[in-house]
Amino acid sequence: MSLANWCILIAGLMPVLTIAFAKQGAPDMDNAAPRDWLEKQTGLRRRADYAHRNHFEAFPFFAAAVLIAQQTGVAQHWTDSLAILFICARLFYTGFYLSNRPSPRSIAWVVGYLSVICLFVASGLA
Repeated sequence: MSLANWCILIAGLMPVLTIAFAKQGAPDMDNAAPRDWLEKQTGLRRRADYAHRNHFEAFPFFAAAVLIAQQTGVAQHWTDSLAILFICARLFYTGFYLSNRPSPRSIAWVVGYLSVICLFVASGLA
């Protein structure tokens, strides 16, 4: 399995890890109605939930880009490099979100988004 494919797995795990962070140690966490409980959260737990949601939103675009790049014959080292860039950007994005740093968070989001666009462009040029 290529490094880019492992990055798809990592990207797929990111939403689960961020929501686990939001719920961790919460004595009042209501697993019968977790979304209702999350809507009432503030601060760090709220930001972790928002990061969780954004990871779900970013995942399909990224996974499709990697698979299409591989299918169209983009050099694997380019696909791997751009996939790693996406994962690194998303890790920084999450850290900046949790630490309430919106400007660097937005920059990290743009870097991740551009890496996906580059995968699609590379596919179009392959």
